[in-house]
Order: sequence, then structure tokens, then C-alpha cells
Amino acid sequence: MLNPYLLRKELLLVAEKLLKKGFELDVSLISKMENKRKTLQVQTESLQYNHKLLSDLFRKSKILKESNTTLKNKVIKSSQNLEILKNKFNLLKEKIYNFSMSIPNIPSQDVPEGTEPKHNQAIKYWGEKKQYNFPIQDHIKLGKKLNQIDWKSAAKISGSRFVVMKGQIALLHRALSQFMLDVHTTQHGYIETYVPYLVNYDALYGTGQLPKFSNDLFHVNSIDKKKYILIPTAEVSLTNLFRNEILDEKHLPIMLTAYTPCFRSEASSYGRDSKGLIRLHQFDKVELVQIVKPELSMETLEVLTNHAEKILQLLELPYRKVLLCGGEMGFSATKTYDLEVWFPSQNKYREISSCSNMGDFQARRMQTRYRKQLEKNNSFVHTLNGSGLAVGRTLAAILENYQQEDGRVKIPTILHTKYMKNMTFIN
Repeated sequence: MLNPYLLRKELLLVAEKLLKKGFELDVSLISKMENKRKTLQVQTESLQYNHKLLSDLFRKSKILKESNTTLKNKVIKSSQNLEILKNKFNLLKEKIYNFSMSIPNIPSQDVPEGTEPKHNQAIKYWGEKKQYNFPIQDHIKLGKKLNQIDWKSAAKISGSRFVVMKGQIALLHRALSQFMLDVHTTQHGYIETYVPYLVNYDALYGTGQLPKFSNDLFHVNSIDKKKYILIPTAEVSLTNLFRNEILDEKHLPIMLTAYTPCFRSEASSYGRDSKGLIRLHQFDKVELVQIVKPELSMETLEVLTNHAEKILQLLELPYRKVLLCGGEMGFSATKTYDLEVWFPSQNKYREISSCSNMGDFQARRMQTRYRKQLEKNNSFVHTLNGSGLAVGRTLAAILENYQQEDGRVKIPTILHTKYMKNMTFIN
């Protein structure tokens, strides 16, 4: 959530900045609620003061054993009025809080204007696109011809947007996740972490998926009537490990990675990428999360994005790095880079990783602070996350970029010995 100070003291400036995200802040509503909050706060404090005076007088009269029925009634009435006023005040504060939870993060100053993909800025290209002297096939056809990706069986047991993998492709899928984890833990310094796939509602409020994106999530009701949600990304579990915590400055930065399945209903993407591995209800991803001091978060975003890029470079997959415009960014992000890998069958780049700096937006929702060594007051941390990478999309990119004229798929060299049992081709 945004700093409440900004909504009280710099409301018009906040509203102007949020327009970059395509979000129109209801300034009039906030102003009305804030003015009413101030009035109720003054009335409550005044009544509390008067109630204390009356209570002190009544207490003294009891000590002196003086009978004062009128004063007693005044104390009772004052207490009742104070309770009513407190309830009004608390209800209004809850309304303001709920409203503030629906306001997205303010985009960074260097985020481009715009609301569509065409307004994003490609700032880096890496790798050469392969030239083919035979008809290119997409990963769907390749998987079917190799008889190792089974969409029909997946539809039979689950429905659309699910997949069954077998044989060498299933091995490659597993190999990719192990390879990514190994690189991030041994070369980049992340701590491998195993986390729950089912989380409570508080966790999703903390990272910003709730309340706005409830329809994009899979909700689960257990037998004991506890309500859970399947994680849409390991970011939720990893970041919420530090909810309601005060961290020691000497323990920052915290760098965590996790390999998990992710579950998304894709309600907001109806009709898009309904076939193939690009947009599934269940997919696997290696996630990167960093928790840092505020002054280091923008620098850390560059580093974290480079960590995700390293995987693509080692796999020798051509990609580009894109700075997202305001309207294309996520709810909680202040700045986002997308990494887009080349898909020859589509003759275009497709997102394979999204790396974002959330600033203190998530930390305020989760109440995650850190204790500075030489200061009394605690400060909110900054949180960052990114895909390092989405495993299914990486697999699809390999199938397409490494396809051979005879129908085989060459396996990236980095995976041959350690991860793919010395295999060089998927047959």
C-alpha cells in the first residue's frame, strides 16, 4: 500500500503519477473521507479528555465517600457517547484502509508513458536468431510429433490449459528447473527455499494479489472450513515469510529462490494463448526474491534482472530486455523489466520473465521493517522479485529454437552432461 502521508499531504501529485498506470484516483472521495476522519479524530480526542476529567472527579467523590448521582450518570453517558464515536471513527478508518488497499503502486519516474505493449521500451537485444532452411514448426506440433507432449490426456483428466509431458521432454522440463536453481544458488548467491503452495488470504493481501485479482486465483475450501488459495507465484510465499517481522540491518539483503508449481485461472486472458505452453492453469517456475534496504532497490533490480538473463544466455536463447510502460506494469510494481525470448514460429519475442521492484509497497502491506544499527526508528524494507525463469516457456523456446530438419530437437550444450544424461538430441 502507499504511504498514508502521501495520500494526505500530496494527494493531487499522487493522482497525477498514477495516471501513468492508467489508474484514475478518486480524489474527491479520499478528500471527503480524510476530512471526516480529521473531524471524528478531534471529536474523539476531545470527548476522551472530557470523559477522563469526569471519571477523575467521580473517582475522587468515591474516595471522599460523597454521594454524587448526577456525576455518575454523566460519566456513564460520556462513556456511551465515547464508545459510539470510537466505533464511527474505527469504521471510517477501516473504510479508508480498504480503499487504500485498492490503489496501485506509483510508477518510478523513468517508467515510460503508455498503456499498451507498443509503448514498452526495448533496451537490450542478446543472441542471434537462428536461420532455418526448412519449414518451422511451433512447439505444439513438435511435442505431438515427438509423442512426448500429450494435450488430449491432459484435457481428459483436467480440461483445457493443462499439459502432460513424457519421456525426454519431461526429463528436459525437470532438468531445466534443476539447472536454474543450481545457477542461482551457486553463482548468484540465493538460498534455495521450499515453500507451501497453499497460502491464506493474508499472504495474498500482503503481496498485492488480493483484493483486486481474486478472479485470477484458484480458491480452495478445506474440510475444516479453512480457506486457502493456490499460489500464482512463489513470490507470495517467499515474500510473506517476513510478514510482521522486524529484520536486522546486518541480515540484508535477503536473497531467496524457490522452484514451485504456480496456479492461475487466467480469467483476465480469455481467448489468448489457449493452446501450447505459454499460458497454462498450472505451470512451473523458479522464482527470485530479494529484500533490501531502500537506497539499494533500484540497483538491485538491475542485478536481479541480470540473474534471470544469465539463464537465457547459458541456454543460448535469443531474447530482449524490455522496460514496461506504466499501463503494462503490475499492481504492486514501481518499475518492471520483462525478458522476452524469441519464438521463431511466431516470428516475435514472448515474455519469459518479469522482474520488478516493488519499493516499500508490499512491505507496508505486510508490515515488514528493518532495524537500522544507529537509529531508533525502524524503516520499511524494499522487496523485489522476478522469474528466473518460467520453466514451461523456457522448454517451449528450446523446442522451437533448437528444432532440426529431421524432427529432432537439439539439447542446449550446457545441459548435456550434468542434467540430460549425456543426451544431445530429443528424438
